[in-house]
Amino acid sequence: MRSNTPSVAWRTVAEWELHSPQRYGNPFTDVSVEAVFTSPTGGRYVVPAFYDGDGTWRVRFSPGEIGLWTYETLARPADAALATGGAFEVVAGEGRPFLRATPGRAWGFHDELGRPVFLLGDTVYNLFGMAHCAADVEAFLERRAQQGFNLLRVRVPVSPFHPPEGYSAWQTRRTWPWGGSEQSPRFDQMNLEYFRTVDRVVRAAERLGLGLEVIMEAWGFEFPFNSRQIFTPEWEELWLRYLIARYDAFSCVYFWTLQNEYEYYPNGDWHYKPVADRWAMRVGRWVKAVAAHGHIVSVHNGPCEPPFARRFAADPEAIDAIMFQCWGTTGPDDAWLAAGIEEQIRRSLSGWRGSAVFAEYGYERNPALPLVFPGFEYCDPDHSRRGAWRGAFCGLGVIHGFENSWGPWQVLEADQPGLQYLLHLRRFFAEIAPFHELQPAPELLAGGPKEPGHRPLILASADRHLVAAYLPVGGRLVLALPETAGYQARWYDPRTGALENAIGGPEPSSYEAPRGEARRQWDWVLLLSR
Repeated sequence: MRSNTPSVAWRTVAEWELHSPQRYGNPFTDVSVEAVFTSPTGGRYVVPAFYDGDGTWRVRFSPGEIGLWTYETLARPADAALATGGAFEVVAGEGRPFLRATPGRAWGFHDELGRPVFLLGDTVYNLFGMAHCAADVEAFLERRAQQGFNLLRVRVPVSPFHPPEGYSAWQTRRTWPWGGSEQSPRFDQMNLEYFRTVDRVVRAAERLGLGLEVIMEAWGFEFPFNSRQIFTPEWEELWLRYLIARYDAFSCVYFWTLQNEYEYYPNGDWHYKPVADRWAMRVGRWVKAVAAHGHIVSVHNGPCEPPFARRFAADPEAIDAIMFQCWGTTGPDDAWLAAGIEEQIRRSLSGWRGSAVFAEYGYERNPALPLVFPGFEYCDPDHSRRGAWRGAFCGLGVIHGFENSWGPWQVLEADQPGLQYLLHLRRFFAEIAPFHELQPAPELLAGGPKEPGHRPLILASADRHLVAAYLPVGGRLVLALPETAGYQARWYDPRTGALENAIGGPEPSSYEAPRGEARRQWDWVLLLSR
């Protein structure tokens, strides 16, 4: 350690505070402040600062190299009080590595230390807004972390309304993140009181080891994102730059998602539009140029087709990951089966060279709450369970959601029944069958055609020493393995997390799942390991 040189632990958030006595008419727009950091190996990182009130600008940076760093700050127009510089030593410590997209390796995600990451998430769109309205979100975050979740879908802007009748009755104070109001917006200012609440929640996620998918522009049917003649590209750039300046340094920011169901761009009309692809590629490239820490840039879809490889063929590297939405069957007679998910994933992600997450497949209905979203009516715990297993057996991390907490409702203290099934899924892939060794292997399924939604799904290691099969409705399974001698065969119960020995059937490489209830056939997972 060099004497008198400040120290910063690797991959922790260091913060520099700058003050200016200059009286700016609008400090959010009248001056631009940034810092340039130089690493021990000569890497150069340009990081925007953000205005935080009372003549104060802050720079947040998370260094990724051990050794001596230097930095300098500058302002446009020039302001001597905002121009400084110095050096600091980065040392080993308790820092938290960033998540990286690694297409084609494991299930598409590793941390900076090379460890594969199985993503299991929950959707809490209005987490920041709920915290701003005094909800105990810290207790909710602590519970999710203890349960083994590692990712939450959240959005920074919060609206009191979601069609058709999804009012957020929990809102007890304004959660408008800009200056002015919805009726008279000031997009050249930020609501600093709201952003200090966001800071508090982000720091809690950082402390607990949770990741955030930060949705930068929420739904495109909401104001101002449905009014591009008012929310112009200049205001959009100011907004995105402020988010990046304030939160890009945090390891808990796993994804910068440009917009929820991005095909709402530019006018809030929900259908596939090529212009939305052009917007996503342009803004994705801009975010990568401004966000110096290299977090994953992603989009979340509404329409499932055309395939994403075609949508982003003009610049496939602009988007790192697809947060893929597909609900499967949700009708009164078939929601329990969640059928069609794997077929849609196969079509939509065909040829895609980036990473992907199965990021939305319905929201489990709480019958105690009023039905304001008709599409949720039959999304029961069976749909939660089967949808998760179908997505995982496509080699994707899984994010679900529950009516208690996803948006209009604020029942953060109680978990719905289907949540336990996600914990059994996590246990299987984190503790029993190492997910990163497995890839979809449909060629190992033998036997004739199956009814829609009944076809088993297969994962296997490259050397076939580990084979897993998901049987959505139980029944008989025949594998196209030359022989199964030498394998240990076990059944895993997705409802309870219990393991029991499995006995092969009369034919080679055949197995019959244990019986379940007749009305809805039970699903099972077969695990073969040498």
